[in-house]
Amino acid sequence: MKQLTAKKIALGLLVGALFSPVSVFAQTAQKSALPPGVVAIVNDQKITEEQVNTAVKLTGLPDSPQLRSAIKSQLIARELFRQQAAKNPALEKRDEVKKAMQFAKEAAVIQTYLRDAIKPAPVTEEMVREQFNAIVASLGPNEYKARLIQVADDAAAQKVLEQLKAGTDFAKLAAQVSLASNKAKGGELEWISFKLPAQEGKTQNLPLPVAQAIAQLTPGALTPVPVVWNGERYIIRLDELRPTQIPQYDSVKVPLRQTMERQALERATMTLVGDLTKSAKVQQ
Repeated sequence: MKQLTAKKIALGLLVGALFSPVSVFAQTAQKSALPPGVVAIVNDQKITEEQVNTAVKLTGLPDSPQLRSAIKSQLIARELFRQQAAKNPALEKRDEVKKAMQFAKEAAVIQTYLRDAIKPAPVTEEMVREQFNAIVASLGPNEYKARLIQVADDAAAQKVLEQLKAGTDFAKLAAQVSLASNKAKGGELEWISFKLPAQEGKTQNLPLPVAQAIAQLTPGALTPVPVVWNGERYIIRLDELRPTQIPQYDSVKVPLRQTMERQALERATMTLVGDLTKSAKVQQ
């Protein structure tokens, strides 16, 4: 939670530095010898290389001289603002400042508690290899690249089919009317593969009726009638079909391990929440 917030702040600072007049500090700041590990001094207040390094990591962007210059400029601006604000002690007494300080304190305490309390199970190299083998074993001979539009009822589904048959662009229509979370991507699904015939629980998290419909399509074809699942209607188009491509283990083991570690953290977190809930009185 804290890291995500910090990352958003860092990205916001970076954007501000790149597109704000504040960036002129990079060109107009007085040139002078600085102590080791110090990138700037603002009215005797040091801004360190460590601060810049931390901000670079939080952005998640590739390290570069331009990025570092932008971050340094924004840190200079921030220090100038801080110094000016410090000249008015009354600011700290405002309700919005007190609330923000209390919120920041609570967030820091919670994060510290969670780091101590949550102990996710370690993910070993053997576990990563086993998961990789399980994924490979679940794949079918082909993989599919499809799009879908999700609507609420038969009338809406029929209207969508009519528009598509009349030549309306699938991606644009999906962005306009689909209820699915991938509407912003034009209804696009990731490449997916599963054994045939498709079986419940073995379709790479696709609803079984959707997977079955995809497997019956040829590239460029639409489902002739809406697919019904969980009370919703789905219109599907298969864009591409190709033989399943299995990556080398070494090329995917790092992201696979990261996914497994994230899942282990989520499980440990849910276990902690469950234990705390059992011993608490929660009214909703």
